[in-house]
Amino acid sequence: MSLNPPVTQWSGHTVWLIGASTGIGRATASKLHALGAQVIVSARNEAALQAFVAQHPGSAAVALDVVDAHSVRLAGQRVRELARQGRLDMVLYCAGYYKAMRAQEFDLHEAMRHQHINYDGALHVLDTVLPILLAQRGGHLSLVASVAGFRGLPKALAYGPTKAALNSLAETLYLDLHPQGIGISVINPGFVATPMTAHNDFSMPALLTPEQAAQEMIAGWEAGAFEIHFPRRFTLWLKLLRHLPHALYFPAVRRVTGQ
Repeated sequence: MSLNPPVTQWSGHTVWLIGASTGIGRATASKLHALGAQVIVSARNEAALQAFVAQHPGSAAVALDVVDAHSVRLAGQRVRELARQGRLDMVLYCAGYYKAMRAQEFDLHEAMRHQHINYDGALHVLDTVLPILLAQRGGHLSLVASVAGFRGLPKALAYGPTKAALNSLAETLYLDLHPQGIGISVINPGFVATPMTAHNDFSMPALLTPEQAAQEMIAGWEAGAFEIHFPRRFTLWLKLLRHLPHALYFPAVRRVTGQ
């Protein structure tokens, strides 16, 4: 059952990707460009954005800092000027930050950095794009969360709660915006080989490339999915764990992770 209007074609669609200088965001922008979309990429790293534009003729770059609401607002104005007929067909919030943290090494500054980038940045984007999507009575907003937001996990003290918040945000947005004809989706990847995960000191099961992750996301949008999670051989097990009572869940996680 499709919970969103399926995307039947990308040609002629304008897609704004925030957090597209590396990893999943960049790979998704590249694939959408190949499918004929007008791709506008944003991130802090302007040099990386310009390199993307040089490699993808017809795309555009708008630098921003997601933790700065004014910067995001100005970027949104510029994106609307660049968009064909001023319309945004898809907005992807893919900006993210991750550093392993446990309670024994709690660092408030690092915890708040996760909050500002992973969640507050999404709110800044909402402030910019919701008036546009509501005026259009259409378009699609997609938030990249993580399976780390399903339940508590070792070393995810700062990261996991921000991704859980994005899942809740997406569900609430869907209830409000689906009747307005606006698509909402949440992406819950497993482990993907990106600069964020490169410093992990543990084995990452079912590790995907950014290109594989991008393909899964695009397939989900084309199917009209609300939640897009992958790889399923890994994420389905985590979904099953969500239903365990705490008395079983905590020992199971300790046994599986060794933490």
